[in-house]
Amino acid sequence: MTEAVGRTALVELSGVSKNYGNVRALEGVSLEVHAGEITCVLGDNGAGKSTLIKIIAGLHQHDGGTLRVDGEETRFGSPREALDRGVATVYQDLAVVPLMPVWRNFFLGSEPRKGVGPFKRMDVDLMRRTTRSELLRMGIDLRDVDQPIGTLSGGERQCVAIARAVHFGAKVLVLDEPTAALGVKQSGVVLRYVAAARDEGLGVVFITHNPHHAYLVGDRFVLLRRGTTVGRHTRDEITLDELTEQMAGGSDLADLRHELQRR
Repeated sequence: MTEAVGRTALVELSGVSKNYGNVRALEGVSLEVHAGEITCVLGDNGAGKSTLIKIIAGLHQHDGGTLRVDGEETRFGSPREALDRGVATVYQDLAVVPLMPVWRNFFLGSEPRKGVGPFKRMDVDLMRRTTRSELLRMGIDLRDVDQPIGTLSGGERQCVAIARAVHFGAKVLVLDEPTAALGVKQSGVVLRYVAAARDEGLGVVFITHNPHHAYLVGDRFVLLRRGTTVGRHTRDEITLDELTEQMAGGSDLADLRHELQRR
């Protein structure tokens, strides 16, 4: 793991809490994201992962604790503010337009233009060339950037979204369950490009419920259960078996195993 001692975290949450009315979604959650490292956040449904994503992405504001970006205490007012500070979030549904070509989705909402006045138009050639070269730089060799993005596999679409975030200057990449709906082979493709983003120097937050995927790429692990932190570890502090056991509930799982044994 990259040595992080003495370095300022790109993003740091300290004791962050979030309430929705009388429901406490997060309570006292802390994590660090460093350049060139992957921080994995693990938890089952209802653990608080979605709320954590929304706070980092600028969709929701935290009620307690602190959020720091490059060491500066911050409270994002919108996703645009988060993007302007270099925090890009790739959601599970990806927010792509399936019938549009890959290059159009790559630049969606940020299209470069050429010409002046009434003759100003999208620079399609530049978008095609840039999409192809940026995908290749990340090791993604698509057959044709003119094909509709909906014809790509789930893993390929995830990889296009990662390459897009890298191209537009993200320093922190938040990935929402990128392998959740994928098979083993496609999950491997995505994990390869998650590692490529790390190697580009980005800090990555990898949200997942799969400890095997997390352990393949993770440098730090934060385990959530019912909105609270039940474990924080670096890679050299925990084995895959220990991570899996904590993810599965530890003593709760042992009690269930005992209860289900044949008498």
